Amino acid sequence: MDYSVFFAAGDLAELAKKTGETFGFQTQLFISQCISFGIVCFALHRFAYKPILKVLEERRQKIAESLANAEKIKEELAKAQASAQEILKSANAQGNKLIEEARQSAAKVLEVESQKAIATANDIVTKARQASEAELVRMKAELRKEVGRLVVETSAKVTGNILTPDQQNRLAEDTAKQLASN
Repeated sequence: MDYSVFFAAGDLAELAKKTGETFGFQTQLFISQCISFGIVCFALHRFAYKPILKVLEERRQKIAESLANAEKIKEELAKAQASAQEILKSANAQGNKLIEEARQSAAKVLEVESQKAIATANDIVTKARQASEAELVRMKAELRKEVGRLVVETSAKVTGNILTPDQQNRLAEDTAKQLASN
């Protein structure tokens, strides 16, 4: 058996002891520092690290919820816009139908009454267009209000803050201006 390994280990222990004495190593002080370090590590883990992780997880969940709500609001807005387009198409078709009916009734009037019938048809056309334009203006206003409401609601949900009525009005007005420019 090779005993040189044991002698080397003894020399190594002696070297470590001399080095420790040279640098002022004290076993009791070292053990107390290890215990203090362990206590500090435990306290930091228990009272700092876990609460921070909990707060970060809650924040991650809030962000995920906000993103889901924003996606839902986008879908609702798309549905509202599609509905508004359908209503506009229906109003235009109805207006065109009224115009066509007015033209047909004007063609059936006697020659003597033709001037009067043409004036009546033009009046009907003008009223139909005005009604169509008024309906279009009304629907655009409703759409702007709805989009403004959805933007205010989305902003409140995404930021997590409760907006004051003044902030809500300003946000709704800004959205209405942007929609009007489009």
